[in-house]
Amino acid sequence: MAEPRELAEQIERGAELPDSEDERFAGYAVMGLPFASGHVLALRRFPASSIGPGYRSVWHRDPDGRWTFYQDVAPEQACPRYFGNAVAEVEQAEIEIRWTGPRSFSVELQGTRKLSWEVSLAASPKTRLMNAMSALMPAAFWRSRVVMRSMGAAASALLGAGKLGLVGSVPNGQTFIANPKLIWFIPSSRAEFDGRDLGETGPLAEQEKLGDFWIPQRGIFVIGGGFFEPFDAERHASATSRADAD
Repeated sequence: MAEPRELAEQIERGAELPDSEDERFAGYAVMGLPFASGHVLALRRFPASSIGPGYRSVWHRDPDGRWTFYQDVAPEQACPRYFGNAVAEVEQAEIEIRWTGPRSFSVELQGTRKLSWEVSLAASPKTRLMNAMSALMPAAFWRSRVVMRSMGAAASALLGAGKLGLVGSVPNGQTFIANPKLIWFIPSSRAEFDGRDLGETGPLAEQEKLGDFWIPQRGIFVIGGGFFEPFDAERHASATSRADAD
C-alpha cells in the first residue's frame, strides 16, 4: 500500500465524489486526537465537496468541554454546517497542512488563536486488518447504514479507541454515514495552541462525542469521506446557531 503522504497527494490532485443526492465529501482527516491535559484536536481536509469549494478545518476542545471550529471557508460550506449547534465558537481562519515525511505532517492555524501541530502516523496489525477488509467492500456497502453500523461496532472492538460511531445524527440534526476507508494510528503528536503546549496524548476521563459522532480515545487518521442528509432550514439548525445564541 502507498504511504499516507502519497495517497494525500493523489487526493489533492483529483479527489472524486460518488454520485448521490446526499451532501458528500472526500479527503483525509484526523478523526480526533485527545490529550491527557483534556484538550482534543481534530482535522478535516476535504479537497472535494458537493456543497462548495474544498476546505480545511481544525476542531479544538478545551479541558472544560468547549469546542471551537476553525475553517478556511464560510461556516455553511464546512463542518459547522453539521456540528455548529454543539460548538461554542466558529471562526474562518488560515490553515496550512504540510506533509513533512511519508507518515508525518504539520498543521499551522493562523486566526485569533494560533496552533502549531505535528502529527506522526503508524500502521499496526489492527489497522492493516481494517484496511484489508475495507478494500474488499463493494461501493454500495459504504452507503449502507446497516453495513457501516456493523463496521463501526467492529472498529470499536478492534482498535481500542473507545466507541466509534459511523452512522447517526450530527448536532444540527442531519443524518450521516462516515466512510473511513483507510486508517492509521497516531502514536505521537506535539501541539502548541495559543502559546500553550498541550502535552502528551492520552484518553479523556470520559469519551467525548458530538451528536452520534464519537471522538476516538486514541489518535486515528483516516482517508475517506462521508455522506450527510441535505440541509433543510425548516428541520436543521444553522451553521453557527449556538455561536449566534452566545
